[in-house]
Amino acid sequence: MQHRSLRLRLWLGAIVSISIALTVAAFGLITLFEHHVERRIDAELRLQLNQLAAALVVASDGSVSLSSEPADPRFSQPLSGLYWQIDSATTPGLLRSRSLWDTQLQLPADPLAPGGVHAHLLAGPGQQPVLVRERQVRLHTATAQPLRLAVALHRAELTAARADFAADMQPYLALIVIVLLLATLAQIHTGLAPLEAVRRGVGAIRSGQAPRLADHYPLEVMPLVSEVNALLAARAEAIERARVWTADLAHGLKTPLTALAADAQRLREQGHPALADDLEQLATAMRRRVDRELIRARVRSGTARHEARVEVGSAIARLLRVLQRTPEGERLAWQVEMPLEVQVALMPDDLLDLLGNLLENAAKWARSSVTVTVTTDAEWLDIAVSDDGAGVAAAQLPRLGERGLRLDQHKEGSGLGLAIVRDIVDAYGGAVTFEAADAGGLLARVRLPVAPREME
Repeated sequence: MQHRSLRLRLWLGAIVSISIALTVAAFGLITLFEHHVERRIDAELRLQLNQLAAALVVASDGSVSLSSEPADPRFSQPLSGLYWQIDSATTPGLLRSRSLWDTQLQLPADPLAPGGVHAHLLAGPGQQPVLVRERQVRLHTATAQPLRLAVALHRAELTAARADFAADMQPYLALIVIVLLLATLAQIHTGLAPLEAVRRGVGAIRSGQAPRLADHYPLEVMPLVSEVNALLAARAEAIERARVWTADLAHGLKTPLTALAADAQRLREQGHPALADDLEQLATAMRRRVDRELIRARVRSGTARHEARVEVGSAIARLLRVLQRTPEGERLAWQVEMPLEVQVALMPDDLLDLLGNLLENAAKWARSSVTVTVTTDAEWLDIAVSDDGAGVAAAQLPRLGERGLRLDQHKEGSGLGLAIVRDIVDAYGGAVTFEAADAGGLLARVRLPVAPREME
């Protein structure tokens, strides 16, 4: 895909959007999970505080003890990550869990309201961060003093839980990426399908299979379709005007040419045969030029090639019947090899002009025979016309079909026959080549499109 590809732009936009969306979603989910775990930890620590307060006992002499140790075994394991501590007003670390070992929590000196719980993030054993929940308790005894109860949990547990959640989430994010990419593929394919349909429609117009684009495209594409159809209509109108103008001009020249031929005849009758011959040759050349322009105007006039259809065998037979009655054609042996009922996508008059010029050229130069061979496949039909004449020099073969080219000035003609052949072949998307024939003369090969089968 090129950098100007619409498909590539859509893919890049989709990939960037998916990447941003998944990054934001992953960050948001991890943050939500972290807040959820923090709330669970907060609830657990508050529960531990309540159990610690419930087990608190103050003797008559003011000494503080616990009626029972908290049940969580991590409190008894040194540096386990879960700690408790009781501070008095005069003695920090009055009581603390075995898990604190030889350290104690340095609680900040902040005022605590009765029953209130404060949350802190402090440095614990080994300077590791711990989440702390603390509250103040005042027992109703004669020697009662306020006590600060604190429970702490190593923050690494929260970090580990978040990392585990992120790791567990990765396969699901990958699955979401795959699903979104498949959805993007389907969306791009569906979204660009109308443009592909327009491309096929334009290709059908260019190949002559359809005159215009259909009207069943989505609303967003219809303005483009309407403009293309309007352009085709304007082009067809311009071509038709040019064709009519060319035809009018050519037909307008025929009357002066006829008058010129009559003048030549009168000159011959008056005893000027040389001048009459020159005028007749000039009139004939001009008439051939006019005929050629008429043919070019017809084949270039935007013919509905999807409707063009003609049977090759009947056209060849029709031309041979005429040529065999001419002085050049009656002396030749004509050999035709072709399958039955082969149709090409040409207008009948265009095929007759094309074959007529090829066969006339072969008859003009052949010594004794002309061979016509027709072969076909599913898409193309090849016509080969060869003669046993003197042939053409290899250096001149590429020039055949040029306008006005005459390789032998002693033969009558205007040099337009093979040029007309090339014009017609080019107009229908075919090809024409010239090479030396096995019999020594010229072999002309013409490739033409096969007419599509008619729908039953």
